[in-house]
Amino acid sequence: MKYIILIGDGMADNAMDELDGKTPLESVDTPNMDSLAGTGKFGLFRTVPPGFPPGSDVANLSVLGYDPKKYYTGRAPLEAASIGVKLSPAEIAFRCNLVTLAQKDGSLVMDDYSAGHITTEDADSLIKSLDQALSSAGVRFYTGTSYRHLMVSATTGKFKTTPPHDISDKKIDEYLPKGAGADKLVQLMELSRDILKDHPVNKKRVSNGKKPATSIWLWGQGAAPRMPTLKERFGVEGAIISAVDLMKGIGIYAGLEVIKVPGATGYIDTNYKGKAEAALAALERKDFVCVHVEAPDEAGHNGNLKDKLRAIEDFDRQIVGPILRGIEKFGEYRVLVLPDHPTPIAIKTHTSDPVPFALCTEGVKQSERGSAKFCEREAGETGWLVEDCETMIQEFFGRAEQICDLGR
Repeated sequence: MKYIILIGDGMADNAMDELDGKTPLESVDTPNMDSLAGTGKFGLFRTVPPGFPPGSDVANLSVLGYDPKKYYTGRAPLEAASIGVKLSPAEIAFRCNLVTLAQKDGSLVMDDYSAGHITTEDADSLIKSLDQALSSAGVRFYTGTSYRHLMVSATTGKFKTTPPHDISDKKIDEYLPKGAGADKLVQLMELSRDILKDHPVNKKRVSNGKKPATSIWLWGQGAAPRMPTLKERFGVEGAIISAVDLMKGIGIYAGLEVIKVPGATGYIDTNYKGKAEAALAALERKDFVCVHVEAPDEAGHNGNLKDKLRAIEDFDRQIVGPILRGIEKFGEYRVLVLPDHPTPIAIKTHTSDPVPFALCTEGVKQSERGSAKFCEREAGETGWLVEDCETMIQEFFGRAEQICDLGR
């Protein structure tokens, strides 16, 4: 038996006037996901437990069957694992975005949480300058991918931080880190502005009509988690394919091989074909593979409906379709396709609403419903709501006779 999870990050959304009252999933052509919805188990899955922030960290832990109530310590330590940074028990990792802040009506606003989707090459030079200038403050900076980087500190405290993609176009003052010890984090963010202001990389970006990285933004802090691997839990050897460090880090903690695909960017220009081919190649030697595509989520954060529609169709046509055709040679298999969370265009950030899922098994008798549209509305109309991620992962790996928390 082969096992495949396909994640279209942030695909779910709300009904929109621009789409005649439909959601992006409902309005685009997705024949491959529709086929899974029509022949497999189709419904809604609550990936964000009550009381947790609707981040990709929480949601994707749930998708891979790790209950956030047991295993979630923060986003940054997961990303630290991806870039090879080992945290001591006394250290805390922070996600460090390179962002663009702008003056508006006398206040600083979050103009761009990604500094114009800065390239990793440009970002690396900036992060190295920050590390050199601020290391005396007892912190270390590590380059990640694009705008997503890492800061490690022995700073202790109970902090409240805010993801920068949650505050697009908003004044930053009320969203700066708060809590005991947070004053040091705010100071580091302020110091970064002076370091980045006249940096040669930013001067070149501005001259080329690109947004500069004017500041760091610290959030997603946490200590290293302790998690059993999927092999320990279900006896499977697996791999994960993603362009983002968060997913790679979750994969590392889950005991999965991280497969790097050239041209995987985390945006609409990502190498879809390469990801699909890498997934099928991995299944030649592995039991399980997870393919994650970030593009729909990034389009949602940017409030770009055109890009989100394109990203969803590309995910269906270039990831889901080729993988469904390619796995037929393996005989029996299970495929789970879903978003991790909604990223509604209207608010440019995540929500904790349940997401549609389709779980199809080849070689095991399935109930046929005929045609279906893989979307939020039709998933809700089935009456199936999975509230527990451990129930879902047991069903996926065939360790439960039926989904029992469907809440009909």
